[in-house]
Amino acid sequence: MIVKLSDVEPILMMKGVWRRTLSYGEGVMLAHFTLEEDAVIAPHSHPHEQVGYVVEGELAMTIADETYSLRAGDSYLAPANVEHGAKAIKRSVVIDAFSPPREDYK
Repeated sequence: MIVKLSDVEPILMMKGVWRRTLSYGEGVMLAHFTLEEDAVIAPHSHPHEQVGYVVEGELAMTIADETYSLRAGDSYLAPANVEHGAKAIKRSVVIDAFSPPREDYK
């Protein structure tokens, strides 16, 4: 499966946060997120393991009870069923991989 970013319409998930679902298979899914400055992803959890890479920008990422400052080139892991959330300090682009794929993102 080939997916070109320019062919995927962004979906507004919440104020200032857009998602584009990229390629996925039976075991993994890739998603592209754009967060405007000051956008907040409220703390949440899900049964999917989530690994992310900050392409550009700066985030304050909270995983469990610890908050991290992340910049372009940094990556993170949010284990399955562990509460996590984020705030964009600057406009940010993030690539996340989910395993298993999220049915709600297809």
